[in-house]
Amino acid sequence: MKKFTGRWLVLRIWMLIWLTLVWILLWGNFSAANVISGLTLALIITVLLPLPPVPVEGRVHPISLAYLILRVAWSLVLSSTQIAWLAIRPTGPPITAVLRAHMNLKSDLVLALSVNIMNVIPGSIVLEIDQERRMLYVHVIDASTEQAVSKFYRQAAWVERLLIRAFERDEEWRPAANGNNGRNSNGHNGDGHNSNNDGADAEVERT
Repeated sequence: MKKFTGRWLVLRIWMLIWLTLVWILLWGNFSAANVISGLTLALIITVLLPLPPVPVEGRVHPISLAYLILRVAWSLVLSSTQIAWLAIRPTGPPITAVLRAHMNLKSDLVLALSVNIMNVIPGSIVLEIDQERRMLYVHVIDASTEQAVSKFYRQAAWVERLLIRAFERDEEWRPAANGNNGRNSNGHNGDGHNSNNDGADAEVERT
């Protein structure tokens, strides 16, 4: 028999509220009819089409999470400026490349979060994920120089490091009983940093 916890109830209520808000935004009009129809649709979706449960195997550290958010926000500003310069510089477009980066993250949920972070930072887009090997294949807009390539690997390294600090500290990791995420449990060094991202992964293709 399924055990309904307080966390399960909070998540279900939040999901209902979120789906209702999305419905209202899609209609572009806040009215009682849209709220009721959105709530009804949200109930149908959550009851008839429930998402599989995502195990919580670590612990969220609010301060580390806040620093991660600030770091990503700063990278957005900095990368946007650099991309704008690449578009207008007189020397022509840069050499692009597909690079691979190993993300030593245990949880599939945190791995997906790392992909989202890499995608929102201008200049990089994840093309493929090797879930078993924790490998991301990323299209990088500027791979003209070794410095540019090294910059990409440093970016992947700090994304990994900050995600570990925020969600996957070794001393607080509790693998799910039916999960296979423990396959990466031995890859963190003292500060959660994965040395494989410091330029060790080879470039796959340049265009």
